Amino acid sequence: MHASLHFTTTNTPPSSSTLPKNSIQITRSPTTQITCKIFINPSKKTLPQKTQKPLWPNTKPLLPQVNPIKPNIHQPRLNPLQKLAASLLNTIETSLIEPLEKKQSLPKTIDPAVQISGNFSPVRECPVQYGLEVVGQIPDCLRGVYVRNGANPMFAPAGGHHLFDGDGMIHALTLGSANRASYSCRYTRTSRLEQEVKMGRSIFPKPIGELHGHSGLARLCLFMARAAVGLVDCSRGTGVANAGLVYFNGRLLAMSEDDLPYNVKIKGDGDLETIGRFDFNGGLDRPMIAHPKVDPVTGELYVLSYDVVKKPYLKYFKFGASGTKSRDVDITLDQPTMVHDFAITQNYVVIPDQQVVFKLSEMIKGGSPVIYNPNKTSRFGILPKNDVDESGIQWIDVPNCFCFHLCNAWEETSEVGDPIIIVIGSCMDPPDSVFNEHENNPIRAELTEMRMNLRTRESSRRVLVPGLNLEVGQVNKEVVGRKSKYVYMAIAEPWPKCSGIAKVDLETGSVTKHLYGTGRFGGEPFYVPKRKNDSMGNHVEEDDDGFIMGFVRDEVDESSELVILKASSMKQVGLVRLPARVPYGFHGTFISEQDLKEQA
Repeated sequence: MHASLHFTTTNTPPSSSTLPKNSIQITRSPTTQITCKIFINPSKKTLPQKTQKPLWPNTKPLLPQVNPIKPNIHQPRLNPLQKLAASLLNTIETSLIEPLEKKQSLPKTIDPAVQISGNFSPVRECPVQYGLEVVGQIPDCLRGVYVRNGANPMFAPAGGHHLFDGDGMIHALTLGSANRASYSCRYTRTSRLEQEVKMGRSIFPKPIGELHGHSGLARLCLFMARAAVGLVDCSRGTGVANAGLVYFNGRLLAMSEDDLPYNVKIKGDGDLETIGRFDFNGGLDRPMIAHPKVDPVTGELYVLSYDVVKKPYLKYFKFGASGTKSRDVDITLDQPTMVHDFAITQNYVVIPDQQVVFKLSEMIKGGSPVIYNPNKTSRFGILPKNDVDESGIQWIDVPNCFCFHLCNAWEETSEVGDPIIIVIGSCMDPPDSVFNEHENNPIRAELTEMRMNLRTRESSRRVLVPGLNLEVGQVNKEVVGRKSKYVYMAIAEPWPKCSGIAKVDLETGSVTKHLYGTGRFGGEPFYVPKRKNDSMGNHVEEDDDGFIMGFVRDEVDESSELVILKASSMKQVGLVRLPARVPYGFHGTFISEQDLKEQA
């Protein structure tokens, strides 16, 4: 789950260096605070000091580190003019901007003391650790690697910080035969991270945490001035790659909505290596949202990309199974809208245009540029997958609907023969609660079915599980875009912590829960099909004939684990004890042994 502002500028490439060897030295002012929060937030109590090993100075890595990868950025030495500009801009930052930021009272949504605390505090990289303890049994079909993305800020923020702002870190758990398991975690070496490592501090503006009010405008102007004189390089992207993960055409891609994806390779020993920013061999020249969709039948990858500054604010495109990109389809929107997720059916792309929008002018008033627009009517655009322009899109109003994540969608036919689009998503209220504080209005995130009639353009909504906060859901990936019977949701109770997993029968509305236990919390569940064949060799499977996995943190005994459930019974069949703390994070995926052999 992730969303952010992004912008572009051009400049002369700056100088380069290597990442620090063996350890990461980080500077932090004594007054700096740190925080973290969102769908899977820490509890209001802080963890014991033993658990809260910060990443800042005078601390040791949780585990020894191997030599990090060297940056790909080659930076020439600064000329006298650049040195003078750097000194002047640094003075402006320390004497004008930082004092202005310290005077501001930060809302909880961007207060570092809330946002990077407890199990949201950052951890250091961990080289591969073998021979992990396994309790129970790792099912035979789980041969491969479970990878999960998340935000893990390397440097202490100077001002506000939102969880979405942190540097991307991938946690990888390799599952082998005979109950063998190994673990590692690595930063995704984005251009942004490499440049900040060279400078020894945070230098790129935090799109959500810092870009608030007048100090946010000042931060933005400062950064653009540094870029203009060649002190930082924006030409290679400014993103953090901390949200989504997708395995497509032999590549694991790490994504955030402010940049192109990054290709991360899973090495033979289970370690991770950032190959670099991936533009699909020259086919991609703009950011893509963190939730692209792979059609399980055709193998095609469907993508949206939004812009918060210039029209068209939204584009749709797809990649063939071999990675060949289609032409862009411009989608007309009246205002820049957050489109964090979308859905596909067998024949259509389902595009949400909802009430959370970007309004940069709010910064001048001292507010957040991400706002809820109550005067806008939420709607969904139904576009044929293979259309080359937007002329065939049908917009259907679904009032007062904001779904941060969509679980699945499919096509049906009504009793009178009308074509119907069914969308399953988690409807959130207040819609902007992830970005703006609502102290007296508790958040609700309820699993909801939306039905849209393509003939009459009428819609209806039905809450499937009333009164229970359910978020970041998964269906069997082999039925994405087709009718699914079950969806597996994180139970965000007490909000925003995730205390378990709910298996929801979409036909009956019945719920089967697996609760982690007192003081134990997790995140997004991931479903892996068992894959079995009938007598003719054809693949057959029920929606729940597989396994669910996810990382869990025990905040009482300060341990991290991977839990494995049998989906049909929602009972735990296996558990892997991890050698290091795994912070709460965002989205993940599972890559089979066979797919690993076919990495590009």
